[in-house]
Amino acid sequence: MTLYEELTRRGLIAQVTDEKEISDMINNGKATFYIGFDPTADSLHVGHFMALCLMKRLQMAGNKPIVLIGGGTAMIGDPSGKTDMRKMMTPETIQHNVDCFKKQMARFIDFSDDKAILVNNGDWLLDLNYVDVLREVGACFSVNKMLTFECYKQRMERGLTFLEFNYMIMQSYDFYMLFQKYGCNMQFGGDDQWANMLGGTELIRKKLAKDAHAMTITLLTNSEGKKMGKTEKGAVWLDPEKTSPYDFFQYWRNVGDGDVIKCLKLLTFLPIEQIEEMERTMSGAELNRAKEILAYELTALIHGKEEAEKCLEAAKKLFGGAGNTDDMPTTEIPAAELGDGMNILDLLVRTALCPSKSEARRLVAQGGVSVDDAKVTDPNAVISVSESVIIKKGKKVFHKVSKI
Repeated sequence: MTLYEELTRRGLIAQVTDEKEISDMINNGKATFYIGFDPTADSLHVGHFMALCLMKRLQMAGNKPIVLIGGGTAMIGDPSGKTDMRKMMTPETIQHNVDCFKKQMARFIDFSDDKAILVNNGDWLLDLNYVDVLREVGACFSVNKMLTFECYKQRMERGLTFLEFNYMIMQSYDFYMLFQKYGCNMQFGGDDQWANMLGGTELIRKKLAKDAHAMTITLLTNSEGKKMGKTEKGAVWLDPEKTSPYDFFQYWRNVGDGDVIKCLKLLTFLPIEQIEEMERTMSGAELNRAKEILAYELTALIHGKEEAEKCLEAAKKLFGGAGNTDDMPTTEIPAAELGDGMNILDLLVRTALCPSKSEARRLVAQGGVSVDDAKVTDPNAVISVSESVIIKKGKKVFHKVSKI
């Protein structure tokens, strides 16, 4: 089985411009490809997972990744999939986020001995002369054609700023520069990036040569990635200071039944044949086992095998009734704040198990809350904490409250 065939069987390929040439290049390790990441936060999150795993797969097959950090495009913001304009960030914030991304990406990509390149598009975008861009790059784009793409059509009624309208041109210019500076001959991105990626391919052909090798391929990266990693507490981050290894493990352990095989295919490096066999024999007990495997594999990839083992052991003991709470997410509350007890709704909000008291009230009324294995159904209940208590939300979310 070739690499391209494996990517297809894993459900990664969505669209390509030239399937035969692309498959030949990546199967033979001849692709120098890039994927872009706009540094909109100080940590990568689960939504970036597919792109990072893809880069690792391709590099393992001998292809050369270029990690493009969008220090320049982050100044504008991609309108794709957005209902409102992205919040403006200062150059200092963007640079801080870029530095954080670099550290985390080293877990996936081998940058030693020129096996991969990390570049920042701010190096060329921020010094561009506006008039030169209009003359040299803008002339290659048809406004009529741009407005036919979904990324712009969906924003026209709500309002699309001229700033955002330029994002396609900036991303296209990235591919143009990477092609010239580093011999980048292929770009990868999520299916909502298709229009931007085609723009880059067309720009290279118009500015350099019609037969210039500039291939594009889209994955399920963004559309699927955006569905992943969203919880009531917010995003699931790769930074252990923002999402603990235990919470990270539990997120994947609790993935929906219908998503577990898909996630194993898209995100793990288990042999595809093994995953397909699991898919054929999936049942109640095997389904839970598959979720454990998914959580372990991804936690080991991000946080290391030692942390993954700890999380797996804690989860097994917890679900088995042994009550191991050493690695459980914990909220420490001063004794003065707890007093003789705290209302259950206030406690759920204080621990971030619920975003609001109204949500906490609904959860309690539906019988979805237990404290030390005792179900709490009265929203006026006062919970006493002598040393610590364990709150259970639903069937799978556990949280410890400790008095300090």
